[in-house]
Parts: sequence; structure tokens; C-alpha cells
Amino acid sequence: MNKVAGGELGAWVSNTETVRHEWVDYNGHMNVAYYVLIFDHGTDAVLDLLDIGEVYRGRTNCSVFIAEAHVTYEQEVHEGAELEVRSRVSGFDGKRLILYHEMFSGDVMVATNEVLCLHVDLTARRAAPIPDDAARRIAAVAATHASLGSPARAGRSIALRSRRPG
Repeated sequence: MNKVAGGELGAWVSNTETVRHEWVDYNGHMNVAYYVLIFDHGTDAVLDLLDIGEVYRGRTNCSVFIAEAHVTYEQEVHEGAELEVRSRVSGFDGKRLILYHEMFSGDVMVATNEVLCLHVDLTARRAAPIPDDAARRIAAVAATHASLGSPARAGRSIALRSRRPG
């Protein structure tokens, strides 16, 4: 957990998990809820690495909420599959950050997750700027991860498009 994937500037391996029997649905593959759970564990690990996770909350009475999330399912996974989540910071503006995760089973990418995180003052229950020391740290990581280029599946939206005009 929390090692670097793809070299020194690569995305972080934020989480590894094995698909449990109780996560498999009646279609014989991992249920969608557990993709989100595994990605959420990856998000928590990244927030801890950035020092804005659970310990930060206790120290500052501020936290990070997920304001938006998008998941793509690229390939089924089954009971016993070993999964690895690779994560990067793909955007940051002082109050918000975007985390992009890819889930792998071996060398095969099986799902992606993109989350918009919002820094919140828990006393006011309102969005608040991230303190300067954390903001500098996050901005540096975001700049490093930006050097990797934008992931092909990042920034996607859901829409039904007509196959033919009219």
C-alpha cells in the first residue's frame, strides 16, 4: 500500500484488496458497490498521504467531503481477484481537488474512478480554503502528476448520443 506505480513520478498505489465472496452478486462478478468501496479506500489513503485525512480532521476540525464521483467499469472481476488501485491528483484549486483512480487486476485496468473532493470546515459545515502548508504540498503533487499527462478516461460524463443525425 502507498507505493509508487510506474516509476518515481508515477501514480501512487493507494490500495490493494482481494475480491471477497460476499462482494460477488448474482451475475457472478463483483457488485458495483464494492468497486466504489475499494476506490474509497484508495481516496482515504491518498488523503492520508497528503496529510489531509483522518488525523488532519482531528487536528484541525476540517475534513474532505466527496462532492461528485464518476466510475467506469471496463472489465468484470471475480471472487479471489487481487486488485490494485493507482491514484493521482489531477486537479487542485485551493478548496477542491480531483483524484483520479485506476483499478487493476494484474496488468489489466478493470475500472476507473474520478472524485471531486471539497475541503470543509466542520464547525461551519461550509467549504473552506485548505491551509497554506497543505495547499503547497497538494499543489506540488498535482504538478508532478500533471507531468504524466491527462488520463484518457478522466473528465468523462454520461450522455446518450444518437448514432445517426436526426
